[in-house]
Amino acid sequence: MDKQKLEAVARGIVAPGKGVLAADESFPTIKKRLKSINLDSTEEYRRSYRELLFTTPGVEEFIGGVITFDETMRHKATDGTPFPELLTSRDIYPGIKVDKGTRDLAFHPGEKFTQGLDGLRERLAEYVEMGATFTKWRTVYAIGKDIPTTYGYQINASSLAQYAALCQEAGLVPIVEPEVLMDGDHTIERCEEVTTITLEAVFAELFTAGVVLEGMLLKPNMILSGKSCSEQAGVQEVAEATIRVLKRTVPSAVPGIVFLSGGQTPAQATENLSAMNAIGRFPWELSFSYGRALQEETLKAWVGKPENTADAQKTFYRRAKLNSMARFGEYTPELESKTI
Repeated sequence: MDKQKLEAVARGIVAPGKGVLAADESFPTIKKRLKSINLDSTEEYRRSYRELLFTTPGVEEFIGGVITFDETMRHKATDGTPFPELLTSRDIYPGIKVDKGTRDLAFHPGEKFTQGLDGLRERLAEYVEMGATFTKWRTVYAIGKDIPTTYGYQINASSLAQYAALCQEAGLVPIVEPEVLMDGDHTIERCEEVTTITLEAVFAELFTAGVVLEGMLLKPNMILSGKSCSEQAGVQEVAEATIRVLKRTVPSAVPGIVFLSGGQTPAQATENLSAMNAIGRFPWELSFSYGRALQEETLKAWVGKPENTADAQKTFYRRAKLNSMARFGEYTPELESKTI
């Protein structure tokens, strides 16, 4: 394990003004994305859509890394260039989602655990050969009556730590993603409580496992009201609560925090990130690792038609630039309707 290389990659992904494009949708998720624009989820549509994103002119100014799915990592551009090579040539770090999804946790209704540790060491070696430089593993925590439980916190934190250690052993930067879900009617205070316990458990396990904090990135949820909560917290309240949790739980050795959008609209995710960065300077870079919040508008502009590619790429470039501005606390909602 080359600690200096791991840190260099981690810092490169979250270099000032840059963030991560999460293009790692599983087959069921990309099917939903394409269905939203009335397309069947064929392999060629999936490949050509990802190529549209990866070849957007100038987007490397704002995107430091791209998380791919196994199929995408093996795809090639129209000219025959493998996607990892294409991204690297544009100074964008290629990454890969390596977990195998969530399943119900035995004897714990409403809780999940994440699969994928079996055979992970061997899969990581293959991805390194293919050009991957970082990885991602997601665990989820639902908020409900009597959940998460102590066991739910423990087993997911343990799997994240085992995953991260294996990745660093292979020379890959792990993005550690413990997501407290927005689903439910819980208050922002309850989200803050659960996220605090989650991150405390995760970093305790990472430390025990010997993970080098300087060579990893954290991908947490923002502190938000549940989707069904009658009182939705405002932007400033979200920003202050999120920063409060991070200051209490995330060691300063971690180079960057790349938030997930977690069901927020593109504008909401951008505005909340900007409000956090406007609060002040922090020991870690506060960045983004968005999927739908970066892609939703682009998909609608593309709708699977080659003649729409240029307009769709301009749409993607614009949203990436707005999030880059949010990295400096310079985004305002008024920019949504202005030329930038």
